[in-house]
Amino acid sequence: MAEPRLAVRLKEVRTGAGLTQQELADRAGLSRKTVNTIENRVFTPSVVVALALAKALNVPLGDLFELID
Repeated sequence: MAEPRLAVRLKEVRTGAGLTQQELADRAGLSRKTVNTIENRVFTPSVVVALALAKALNVPLGDLFELID
């Protein structure tokens, strides 16, 4: 069985909040490169990183990431 893919809406939510990648990274305690690689689907974040991003954006985790077939 193939693993489900992760739909990433991070960029949509980040830009909707008026934040740059660097501003979000600073709020979440991450590097800008980490935010960039997640938005470009190069890197799949750990649960800890995903939760930090959701908290920094003040949104539920499901608003940023969703499992899809």
